[in-house]
Amino acid sequence: MRTLSSDRLLGKYHLSSAVMAQTPQRSTSARKSSKPRNLPHAVHQKGQETRERILDVALKAFGESPFLAVTTRQISKAASVSLPTLQYYFGDKEGLYLACAEAIVERYRRHTKAAGAKAAETLNEGGSAATARAQLKVLIATLGTFLVGSREAGRWAQFVARELRDPGPAFEILYAGLWRPGVEITARLISRVLGIPQSDPAARIRALLLISSLLAFQSGRSISLRTMHWSTIGPGELAMVLSSVEAQIDSIGLNRS
Repeated sequence: MRTLSSDRLLGKYHLSSAVMAQTPQRSTSARKSSKPRNLPHAVHQKGQETRERILDVALKAFGESPFLAVTTRQISKAASVSLPTLQYYFGDKEGLYLACAEAIVERYRRHTKAAGAKAAETLNEGGSAATARAQLKVLIATLGTFLVGSREAGRWAQFVARELRDPGPAFEILYAGLWRPGVEITARLISRVLGIPQSDPAARIRALLLISSLLAFQSGRSISLRTMHWSTIGPGELAMVLSSVEAQIDSIGLNRS
């Protein structure tokens, strides 16, 4: 007995829903005697899995090649879906490209939300320089674990690096959702540690340098691995990276008169 693929099942579900909307409803007794159907939930779950699979393939493809060199047909084939299925979820190639950027931002927010909220709370409540330094360590460690130690981040590191190196359609999404909030909260914590105004350029420069030191082990992973004579970045290697970054945070403001 043949089974329907999730794509065909999804199409049949939408078609049957449209037909049912034009069909007179059955009597109440007939509806009550019918067994509940789990098809909508199953279709939704399969649809989400299909969408995520397409995004993962697209992130890899757009990371490895320029936007103009990648085709939706190539992505749909690699994701084992039909081209109409890809178009159903994302429209055209630019829609898929922008969806990749939005997915990166969503994953970043999910991983850093708690640390970011705690840091903002410290600042809003007038926390001391020592408290701000402690929260800065937590925030950067969280960011470092996500950027350097997460296998998930490795799937989109090239996408981000390419977009930052040669800004395209997704640059504003990544800047507004990824870079700007990260740099701003880091700079605010540093300004509290140093006891300087938030508008002082010195805080933003330090924030950019601190975050960029983590990116050396993400977008520049091949260079960092060779330099450190590492084959991979596991828990031990990540601990060394985070320890070094924490030392940078400890040194902030120590030589101020």
